[in-house]
Amino acid sequence: MSDAMIVDLAPAERVLHDLRKLVGQNASDLLTIFDVYAGEVRFGRALIADDLAKLPREARILEVGAGSLMLSCVLVSEGYKVTALEPVGTGFSHFTRLQAIVSEYATQRSILPELLSMPGEELDAENCFDYAFSVNVMEHVNDVARVLERVHASLAHGGTYRFMCPNYAFPYEPHFNLPTLINRRLTEKILWSWIAGSKKLPDPIGTWNSLNWITVRSVRHICRRQLGIEPVFDPGIFRTLLTRALSDEMFQARRGPLLRGIIAMLQRVGLLGLTRLIPVAWLPVMDCRVTRR
Repeated sequence: MSDAMIVDLAPAERVLHDLRKLVGQNASDLLTIFDVYAGEVRFGRALIADDLAKLPREARILEVGAGSLMLSCVLVSEGYKVTALEPVGTGFSHFTRLQAIVSEYATQRSILPELLSMPGEELDAENCFDYAFSVNVMEHVNDVARVLERVHASLAHGGTYRFMCPNYAFPYEPHFNLPTLINRRLTEKILWSWIAGSKKLPDPIGTWNSLNWITVRSVRHICRRQLGIEPVFDPGIFRTLLTRALSDEMFQARRGPLLRGIIAMLQRVGLLGLTRLIPVAWLPVMDCRVTRR
C-alpha cells in the first residue's frame, strides 16, 4: 500500500457507521449500494490524504461530483470548509434518496457542506478554492473541456484540481467490466446485450450513456490549448489500484474474477513492479493534477 493510502479513517468510519444504521432503518433496499459508496468514501479520503495534509485547516475545498455527499460530510466533520458540487446525472438517480438521508443526518450534526446543485459546466465561481478534487467523476461529465475550464477558473492562484478517473485509451470499461473494441460505437454495437443487461449497476443504460470516454491525451490537449498549462499525471495510481484490487473484497467482487485472476498471477510471478514502466497515456486509470499558476 502506498503512503498516500495510509491515513486515519476514524472520522470517516464514525460518519459511515451512523449513516449505515440510518439507511438500514429508512431505506434498507439501498444498503448494498450504500456499502459500495462507503467503500469509495474510504478510498477517496485515503487518496487525497497527502494533499489535505498540506492544506491549512481553513482551506476552501471543492468536491466536483459529490454524489451521495458522504465524503464531503466527512471532510466537514474534520474541520475543512467544503463545497459539494453535485447535479445528480444520468445513471445515478439513486443518489437522490441517499442524499436525502445524508443531508438530514449532516444537518443535525452541523457537518453539511455548502451545496451547489449544478453540473460542472455551469460552475460560475472565480478564484474561490484552494483545492478541488473528484474521484471517478470526470468520465461522466458532458463536456470535459468546459468542466476543466470552469473548475480551473474557480481555483485560487496556486490551487490544484486533482481528479482520478478511467483512461479510455486502455481497452477496458471498469463500470461494466468489459473490454472496449476500438471505439465506443463498435463496443456498443457488439456488446450491447451485456451492457444493457448488466446486473452490477442500478441503471446500466443510463450509466453507459453518461460515459464520455475521456483519455490522458484529450486532457493534455485541453489543458495545453485552452488553459495554457501542463497537467501532471501520477503513474503511481495504477499500482494503488492494483493494491486495492488485491486487498478490498468488495472492490474485487465488483471487478469480477477475470481481472482479479490476472492481477494475482502478475503478483505471484513478480511482474507487478513492471507496471511502473507503462506510460501514463496507456494506463487504465489516470490521476491528474491541474494547478492554477
